[in-house]
Amino acid sequence: MTVALLWVATPSTEASNSFGFLHSVRVLDSSKVGSLDRNLTFKGRAKKGRSQKWKSSSVNIDLRNPCIGSGSEFPVLASMIASPAGEMAISSEEKVYNVVMKQAALVKKQLRSNQDLDVKPDIVLPGNLSLLSEAYDRCGEVCAEYAKTFYLGTLLMTSERRRAIWAIYVWCRRTDELVDGPNASHITPTALDRWEARLEDLFRGRPFDMFDAALSDTVTKFPVDIQPFKDMIEGMRLDLKKTRYKNFDELYLYCYYVAGTVGLMSVPVMGIAPESQAPTESVYNAALALGIANQLTNILRDVGEDARRGRIYLPQDELVQAGLSDDDIFAGKVTDKWRNFMKSQIKRARMFFNEAEKGVTELSAASRWPVWASLELYQKILDEIEANDYNNFTKRAYVSKAKKLASLPIAYARSFVGPSRISTPLRKA
Repeated sequence: MTVALLWVATPSTEASNSFGFLHSVRVLDSSKVGSLDRNLTFKGRAKKGRSQKWKSSSVNIDLRNPCIGSGSEFPVLASMIASPAGEMAISSEEKVYNVVMKQAALVKKQLRSNQDLDVKPDIVLPGNLSLLSEAYDRCGEVCAEYAKTFYLGTLLMTSERRRAIWAIYVWCRRTDELVDGPNASHITPTALDRWEARLEDLFRGRPFDMFDAALSDTVTKFPVDIQPFKDMIEGMRLDLKKTRYKNFDELYLYCYYVAGTVGLMSVPVMGIAPESQAPTESVYNAALALGIANQLTNILRDVGEDARRGRIYLPQDELVQAGLSDDDIFAGKVTDKWRNFMKSQIKRARMFFNEAEKGVTELSAASRWPVWASLELYQKILDEIEANDYNNFTKRAYVSKAKKLASLPIAYARSFVGPSRISTPLRKA
């Protein structure tokens, strides 16, 4: 399942509590556990003549020996989350609420202690600072190679924030490819447990390789909480064992795990306009809504592809209500029942996009353009599904280069609209 990543480019002079700029990525070809990733060795790009003291200078996910050392309101469309009548279980939204509030509290704490949010100096990691700089450069190469639009957006940021976002981006890609690459069959729950242990070590300042070192340095400079990273790994665990989602509440939690988490990881590195009066939590909620929206869009775009892998990321109860079954998905026939079902699913995704848009104006001026561009372009995937007569079984919805270029001036014009001087918290749907 494709994971949607959220990012935004923001100057370092602003407070770090805004939300992320979407860049949806396809997972890379992963290697077998413990061997080199063929796609990320950057043939001809690596700088020569440098001595390498990290475990690896390529994007190598070695899980055989993963650790060095020891180990407000929540306005995200609550009314849209389905749950059986009388069920007393905590909803997915409530579970996510606690993570959002914890991360927002970290940002508030740092803002109280340092209004300018100056980043800390580089930490001393195994090796030396020149190797740390190279680690960040390599993260940048990954972004430039596999996420060109996102990479260009990061160039608007200061060096410290740009490098931090690169490090987060690379970790997310590496995590995603563990279960969604061509060698996903080699990944076991134990391997993911080791990956999580390795994550805990890098948060303690004990990185395993150069890419871990970049993230380890990042989390010492910004108030980044480990929980969203762990939650993303939990999403990977779901992909190993779960191929159906009985209702939207279950699907919402999955979307949070694999996409909403990225916004929470990125928020501390970003910034909102100094004149904004929006509560910190509301900006986090907008980031979360953007992640949910984009993952839902990925799901709707990839119905046919996922079905060929035996996976259906659609609410089972809503399929039944529409008169559809798994057999209809596997048959891949566009019928009136399917069209009506898809219309309701697209409507839901657009509602999450609308919720996310409410936070864009709270961003610093330099951040608004890439975010609006992201929203404009990604929503067009939904338009393309409609243009294909809802045939997402055999036709892949994509936005042409011409349409992308036509959207950029519109996004640029919208970026001039800043936050209101009057506090207008995001409302609950």
